Amino acid sequence: MPQRAATVVGGGIGGLAAALALHRRGWHVEVLERAPEFTEIGAGISLWPNALHALKTLGLADTVRSLGAVESGGGVRDRRGRRLSRTDNAELERRFGHPLVVLHRADLLRALAGALPADSLLPDSEVTAVHDDGGQPVVVRRGHTSRPGLVVGADGLRSAVRRSLWPDAPGPRYAGYTAWRTVTDPLAAPPAEGAVIWGRGERFGCTALPGGRMYCFATASLPEGTPCDGSEHAELLRRFGSWPDPVPGLLAAVPEDAVLRHDLYDLPPLPSFVRGRVALLGDAAHAMTPNLGQGACQALEDAVTLAHCLDTVPDTTAALRSYDRLRRPRTRAVARRSARLGTIGQLSWPPAVLLRDTAARLTPVRMTLRSMTPVLGWTPPADPADVPDHRNR
Repeated sequence: MPQRAATVVGGGIGGLAAALALHRRGWHVEVLERAPEFTEIGAGISLWPNALHALKTLGLADTVRSLGAVESGGGVRDRRGRRLSRTDNAELERRFGHPLVVLHRADLLRALAGALPADSLLPDSEVTAVHDDGGQPVVVRRGHTSRPGLVVGADGLRSAVRRSLWPDAPGPRYAGYTAWRTVTDPLAAPPAEGAVIWGRGERFGCTALPGGRMYCFATASLPEGTPCDGSEHAELLRRFGSWPDPVPGLLAAVPEDAVLRHDLYDLPPLPSFVRGRVALLGDAAHAMTPNLGQGACQALEDAVTLAHCLDTVPDTTAALRSYDRLRRPRTRAVARRSARLGTIGQLSWPPAVLLRDTAARLTPVRMTLRSMTPVLGWTPPADPADVPDHRNR
């Protein structure tokens, strides 16, 4: 049989994971990335147990754990620093098979890219359109047109693949708040646990990275596109510099040029993630707010599920329909849950904030963990084979 050929549009976490999942199952894969190199502009990333299960299928779980940090726990605190809830990482691992691992996004991207053949990675290859020519996908990029057997659209929130084949689908919608992300310099005595602090229309969170660094993130309810008066670093200090420990010390360790800010968006649900032999994946299919830390986790789930369907259903079009049936209901449920949590976290009316904080404080830990099972309890659609780790490739 001739080797099956796939084009993955987008060289982020989801695209590289999909390429690796297909490569491991015998596909010839090319990854088209519009940037001049495969890199990640970002800060930290949380990989929950469901993501580690997907990475185990890809042979990278041990590598990723070695690149990241595993805290003993974390939880939610109120604006005065009082604990509202707690997450125990050891209990997460006991229940779901893996702990919560936090690492820099660039490290995860390098691990995924390093597990692929170098000649499959094609930077500076911006895709401008994807057409359907009688059931045959056609990929158009600068000076080049190709006709692969499969196209995976993993090109993010403002996907060119989605615009091409889902022209009537609604575009991204603003979540109502903006977000800052940053990584501190190494700390002599980093906090023992991570935390998310809920304020009134604002939140601040932190979690450990290797080497004594901390990944910090913050949100504020603002109109879309609100400009910053000065630097983003100064804005963080103005808004959060007087918050309870450890926030002031963390902000003091943040380099002035190391603060990223982005307005947050999600996507209205699509009626399908597939068109013929084209499938959407990750943010291109189901961009969600980051409140559950599940954006990349769901993209990793997508990748291994897509490869499984293509491996077990001989006809590509039928396999993609199976992928759609498996992934669309789940990602929609996760996206809704993330949006709800964001709404709760961004409450600003004092009586509502008091009710929210009281409810969180009175909810038993076991109930919180049980409520997380539908998200974190996912496992791949087939038992993964024992595969070698890619660290020595």
